[in-house]
Amino acid sequence: MTVVGVTVTPIMVQKYQSPVRVYKHPFELVMAAYERRFPTCHLIPMFVNSDVVNEETSEDGSTHRIERRCALDVDAPRLLKRIAGVDYVYFIQKNTLNRKERTLHIESHNETFSNRVVVHETCCYSVHPENEGWTCFEQTASLDIKSFFGFESTVEKIAMKQYASSINKGKEIIEFYLRELENEGVTHVPRWTCSSICPALPAPNSLSATPPELQHTSTPAVSASQTADTKDGASQDAKQDSGAPQADSLLEILAGTPEDKLDADYIKRYLGDLTPLQESCLIRLRKWLQETHKGKIPKDEHILRFLRARDFNMDKAREILCQSLTWRKQHQVDYLLETWNPPQVLQDYYTGGWHHHDRDGRPLYILRLGHMDTKGLVRALGEESLLRHVLSINEEGLRRCEENTKVFGRPISCWTCLVDLEGLNMRHLWRPGVKALLRIIEVVEANYPETLGRLLILRAPRVFPVLWTLVSPFIDENTRKKFLIYAGNDYQGPGGLVDYIDKEIIPDFLGGECMCEVPEGGLVPKSMYRTPEELENEDVRLWTETIYQSASIFKGAPHELVIEIIDAASVITWDFDVCKGDIVFNIYHSKRAPQPPRKDPLGTHGITSPGVNNVQLIDKSWTLGQDYSMVESPLTCKEGESVQGSHITRWPGFYILQWKFHNMPACSATNLPRVDDVLATLQVSSHKCKVMFYTEVLGSEDFRGSMTSLESSHSGFSQLSAATTSSNHSQSSSMISR
Repeated sequence: MTVVGVTVTPIMVQKYQSPVRVYKHPFELVMAAYERRFPTCHLIPMFVNSDVVNEETSEDGSTHRIERRCALDVDAPRLLKRIAGVDYVYFIQKNTLNRKERTLHIESHNETFSNRVVVHETCCYSVHPENEGWTCFEQTASLDIKSFFGFESTVEKIAMKQYASSINKGKEIIEFYLRELENEGVTHVPRWTCSSICPALPAPNSLSATPPELQHTSTPAVSASQTADTKDGASQDAKQDSGAPQADSLLEILAGTPEDKLDADYIKRYLGDLTPLQESCLIRLRKWLQETHKGKIPKDEHILRFLRARDFNMDKAREILCQSLTWRKQHQVDYLLETWNPPQVLQDYYTGGWHHHDRDGRPLYILRLGHMDTKGLVRALGEESLLRHVLSINEEGLRRCEENTKVFGRPISCWTCLVDLEGLNMRHLWRPGVKALLRIIEVVEANYPETLGRLLILRAPRVFPVLWTLVSPFIDENTRKKFLIYAGNDYQGPGGLVDYIDKEIIPDFLGGECMCEVPEGGLVPKSMYRTPEELENEDVRLWTETIYQSASIFKGAPHELVIEIIDAASVITWDFDVCKGDIVFNIYHSKRAPQPPRKDPLGTHGITSPGVNNVQLIDKSWTLGQDYSMVESPLTCKEGESVQGSHITRWPGFYILQWKFHNMPACSATNLPRVDDVLATLQVSSHKCKVMFYTEVLGSEDFRGSMTSLESSHSGFSQLSAATTSSNHSQSSSMISR
C-alpha cells in the first residue's frame, strides 16, 4: 500500500519463547558459573568481547546492576556484511541481580541497525518453586524486521538460527562452568544475608573451596556426588516410587492453569525431542489458549499434534485447533468414552479392535476391513452412530498413548493401525458407503491430526487401487507417507510384519500364534436396517445432513426426483433399497422444466402422517413421447432388493427419476391365483411402498475412474450377496442384490 507516495514496507515480527530449563544446583552457585562467561567465552565463538559500560550496587549489597556492550561476529553471508558495512554486531545487555530475592533478570537489545531491525531478548534465572536448591532459567525473544536492504527473509533466518543456537548452547555452557567450579573444589556459595558485607559478587577466580566454618551451615548446598546421583536417578523417576512426587508435579501441567510453565525436562520426557523453535511455538500457543480460551485447555500432547500437522506454523495451527476445540465442546467429545455405549450390532459386526502394541510401544489397532459389511452397518446404524464409534476409537487411542508413555518411559503420541483387506470386493465400493467413509476421514483428519504413526495394509486385492483412488485425495499428504501396503502374502517375508510387530503378538488369522479378539464380522441382517426417519429421531447428531432420503409410494402416486443436467456427458448414479412392497423404477428426459413439486394429497390414500415424503413432478397434461421421453426400460424391483445403477446422459435438460407402485399382472392361465401373488397382495394391501434412495451426478471423467469398475464387476459384487441379477442397457447399468 502507499501513503502520500511513500511505500510502506510490511513489518515482520517474530516472537520466541523457550521452556523452563532447570539446573539442579543452588541459585548462588549457578550465578558464579554464569559470571565466568564474561568478558568473553571460548564456548561461544561468535561472542568476540564485552565491555562494562555501567555498574552499580545498592547500599546493602542486595542488588547489583551491570550494563555491558557485547560484540558478536554473526554467522552471516559475506555479501550481506559488505552491504551492511559492518564486521561485528553490537548488543547492549543489562543485568539486574537481586541476591535477596535470588533472581537475575537479563535484558538485551541490538545497538547495530536498530533503526532497521529490533532484537529484544529477556532472560531470567530464579529459584525453582518446588525445590529451593535448584535454579530455573527462562528466555524469550522478539524480532522486528522493518527493512534490511531487501534481505529481510535472510536476516530472519539468521536470527532464528542464532536463537536456536543460543538455546542449545546456553545450558551446556552453564553446566560446563559448574563442572569447572566443582573441579576447583567449589561446591557451595553462601546466600546473601542482611548482615553480609557483600558490595558485589566475588569475582569467579576468587571463589575457593567451601570454608570449614560454612560446611555445616543450614544453607543449601549441592555436592558433586549429590549432583551425579541426581542426574543418574532422573531417568528412573517415572519407574520408582521415590520419583512419583516429581512425576505428579509434571503431570499437573496437563491441567493447564495460567501460572503453569513448561519444563524442558518434562518436554523431553513426555513430548519428545523438539527444536528450540518448536518448543517456542508450543509454549506460545499454550499460553495463548490459557489467556483467551474459555473452557478446558487441551493437553500439551494434543496441542503439539496440531502444530506438527501445520509444520509449526502458529497461525495455521491455532486456527484448526480452535475449530476442533469448538467442535469437541459442541458435541461433548471429551465425555465420549464415558457416555458412548456401542450398540450390539457394532459389537457383533464391526471388525476392529485394539491388540497389544507394536515394536515402538505404539498402541496397535486391527481392522479386518475385508470382512466388514459397510453397507449393512450404515443401513443398520446410520452414519452418525458409525462416526461416533470411530471417534470413540480415536479417543481410546489417545488414552492408550498416554498410558504407554508412562509404561515405556518415552513419549508415545500416535498409534499403529493394521488393516487386513482379505475379502475386499466391489461391495465395499458401494458409493454411499465410500462417501460416508470419506466424511468420517474428513472429521478425523480435522480433529485427530498426527495420531496415526503407521498404517500397515495387508493382503491388498486387485480392487484395492480403485478404493485407494477414491479415498487418497482426502487423506493428508503427511499421513499418506505412513502407509505400507503389502499384496498377497508379501507381509510374511523380509521387511514385512515382523519388522513392526513382535512375532509373539501377530494375530492367528495372519499366521501368528496370538489369539485376536477382533470380531470376524459377516453380513448384517436386513431385518436390522432402519429408515432415515428412525435414525433422524435419535439423539446422536454429529453431522447436519444424511446421505439417504426416504419416500413413500402409493398406487396412482409415484415419487419423482428431478435432476438438471448441463453437461450432456454427465453420469447420473443411484442407489436405493426397496423397504416395502414392489416398485417400478423409470428414468425420463424432458427439455422442459417440470412444475414446482406438488405433494400428493395424503387423504386420498388414508395417510395422515406429516412425515410422509411423496413428490410428483410430471404434469398430468404431459404426453409421453412429446413432452417427455423414457430413456431407459422400466426396471421392476421387489421388496428387500438393493439397486445400484448409473445412466450416461446423451442430452442436457431435465431427467426425472421415478419410483412407481407395481401393479400385479392378472393371471391369464388359470382362475386360481398363485401363492406368490397372494403373498404379494397381502404385503401391499395398503397400496403403499417405501424406498430409501441416494443419487449423485458425476462428470464423465470422474465416473470412468471409479464407477465403471463397479459396473463391470457383478461377480465380485455378488460375493457377499445372497443372489445377484443385473439389467444392462446401452447407456445404463443397474445391479440388484436381494
